Amino acid sequence: QVQLVESGGGLVQPGDSLRLSCTASRRTVTFYNMGWFRQAPGKEREFVAAFTWTGDNTYYADSVKGRFTVSTDNPSNTVFLQMNSLKPEDTAVYYCAAGRFSRSPTPSFFANYWGQGTQVTISS
Repeated sequence: QVQLVESGGGLVQPGDSLRLSCTASRRTVTFYNMGWFRQAPGKEREFVAAFTWTGDNTYYADSVKGRFTVSTDNPSNTVFLQMNSLKPEDTAVYYCAAGRFSRSPTPSFFANYWGQGTQVTISS
Protein backbone atom coordinates (compact mmCIF):
# COMPACT_ATOMS: atom_id res chain seq x y z
CA GLN A 1 0.00 0.00 0.00
CA VAL A 2 1.29 3.46 -0.93
CA GLN A 3 0.05 6.62 0.72
CA LEU A 4 0.32 9.91 -1.13
CA VAL A 5 0.20 13.24 0.67
CA GLU A 6 -0.16 16.51 -1.26
CA SER A 7 0.72 19.95 0.01
CA GLY A 8 1.33 23.45 -1.30
CA GLY A 9 -2.15 24.58 -2.26
CA GLY A 10 -3.51 27.97 -1.38
CA LEU A 11 -5.10 31.20 -2.55
CA VAL A 12 -3.18 33.25 -5.09
CA GLN A 13 -3.93 35.94 -7.64
CA PRO A 14 -4.14 35.49 -11.40
CA GLY A 15 -0.69 35.39 -12.92
CA ASP A 16 0.94 34.08 -9.75
CA SER A 17 2.72 30.76 -9.29
CA LEU A 18 2.35 27.84 -6.92
CA ARG A 19 4.26 24.61 -6.44
CA LEU A 20 2.44 21.53 -5.26
CA SER A 21 4.23 18.61 -3.65
CA CYS A 22 3.21 15.01 -3.30
CA THR A 23 5.20 12.68 -1.06
CA ALA A 24 4.79 8.93 -1.13
CA SER A 25 5.07 6.72 1.93
CA ARG A 26 6.94 3.89 0.26
CA ARG A 27 9.87 3.61 -2.12
CA THR A 28 7.83 1.16 -4.20
CA VAL A 29 6.03 4.19 -5.61
CA THR A 30 8.90 4.46 -8.08
CA PHE A 31 7.56 1.35 -9.80
CA TYR A 32 4.56 3.41 -10.88
CA ASN A 33 3.97 6.25 -13.24
CA MET A 34 2.84 9.43 -11.51
CA GLY A 35 0.02 11.73 -12.43
CA TRP A 36 -1.62 14.98 -11.43
CA PHE A 37 -5.36 15.54 -11.67
CA ARG A 38 -7.68 18.34 -10.70
CA GLN A 39 -11.37 18.67 -10.02
CA ALA A 40 -13.24 21.95 -10.06
CA PRO A 41 -16.63 22.33 -8.36
CA GLY A 42 -19.37 20.74 -10.43
CA LYS A 43 -16.93 19.32 -12.98
CA GLU A 44 -15.41 15.94 -13.68
CA ARG A 45 -11.89 15.16 -12.58
CA GLU A 46 -9.42 16.34 -15.22
CA PHE A 47 -6.19 14.56 -16.10
CA VAL A 48 -3.50 17.27 -16.00
CA ALA A 49 -0.09 15.61 -16.29
CA ALA A 50 1.71 12.30 -16.24
CA PHE A 51 5.38 11.41 -15.94
CA THR A 52 7.87 8.82 -14.79
CA TRP A 53 10.44 8.89 -12.03
CA THR A 54 13.14 8.88 -14.70
CA GLY A 55 11.76 12.07 -16.24
CA ASP A 56 10.76 10.65 -19.58
CA ASN A 57 7.39 10.08 -21.19
CA THR A 58 5.97 13.30 -19.77
CA TYR A 59 2.46 14.34 -20.75
CA TYR A 60 0.58 17.59 -20.20
CA ALA A 61 -3.03 18.37 -20.96
CA ASP A 62 -3.48 21.17 -23.48
CA SER A 63 -5.10 23.32 -20.79
CA VAL A 64 -1.83 23.51 -18.82
CA LYS A 65 0.88 22.93 -21.43
CA GLY A 66 3.54 25.60 -21.29
CA ARG A 67 2.44 26.78 -17.83
CA PHE A 68 2.74 23.68 -15.63
CA THR A 69 5.88 21.60 -15.14
CA VAL A 70 6.33 18.31 -13.30
CA SER A 71 9.47 17.19 -11.56
CA THR A 72 10.63 14.61 -9.07
CA ASP A 73 12.95 14.30 -6.10
CA ASN A 74 13.64 10.60 -6.09
CA PRO A 75 15.48 10.32 -2.74
CA SER A 76 12.47 11.73 -0.90
CA ASN A 77 9.83 9.96 -3.02
CA THR A 78 8.37 13.39 -3.81
CA VAL A 79 6.91 14.76 -7.00
CA PHE A 80 6.11 18.36 -7.77
CA LEU A 81 3.76 20.34 -9.94
CA GLN A 82 5.07 23.82 -10.67
CA MET A 83 2.19 26.00 -11.81
CA ASN A 84 2.93 29.35 -13.42
CA SER A 85 0.75 32.05 -14.97
CA LEU A 86 -2.21 30.78 -13.00
CA LYS A 87 -5.72 31.61 -14.18
CA PRO A 88 -9.05 31.61 -12.35
CA GLU A 89 -10.03 28.51 -14.34
CA ASP A 90 -7.16 26.64 -12.72
CA THR A 91 -9.10 26.76 -9.45
CA ALA A 92 -9.67 23.18 -8.31
CA VAL A 93 -8.71 20.50 -5.86
CA TYR A 94 -5.47 18.99 -7.14
CA TYR A 95 -4.68 15.32 -6.64
CA CYS A 96 -1.60 13.29 -7.25
CA ALA A 97 -1.84 9.64 -8.23
CA ALA A 98 0.38 6.62 -8.75
CA GLY A 99 -0.50 4.12 -11.42
CA ARG A 100 -0.07 3.50 -15.11
CA PHE A 101 -0.03 5.99 -17.97
CA SER A 102 -0.94 5.13 -21.53
CA ARG A 103 -0.82 7.41 -24.57
CA SER A 104 -2.87 5.14 -26.79
CA PRO A 105 -5.54 5.32 -27.99
CA THR A 106 -5.94 8.53 -25.98
CA PRO A 107 -3.81 9.75 -23.07
CA SER A 108 -5.15 7.99 -20.02
CA PHE A 109 -4.02 7.34 -16.47
CA PHE A 110 -5.09 4.30 -14.50
CA ALA A 111 -4.56 5.12 -10.84
CA ASN A 112 -3.75 2.57 -8.18
CA TYR A 113 -3.33 5.16 -5.44
CA TRP A 114 -4.64 8.66 -4.84
CA GLY A 115 -3.67 11.47 -2.55
CA GLN A 116 -6.22 13.33 -0.47
CA GLY A 117 -6.07 16.49 -2.58
CA THR A 118 -5.04 20.08 -1.99
CA GLN A 119 -7.14 23.15 -2.77
CA VAL A 120 -5.84 25.70 -5.25
CA THR A 121 -7.82 28.91 -5.62
CA ILE A 122 -7.00 31.63 -8.11
CA SER A 123 -8.82 34.85 -7.41
CA SER A 124 -8.19 38.57 -7.35
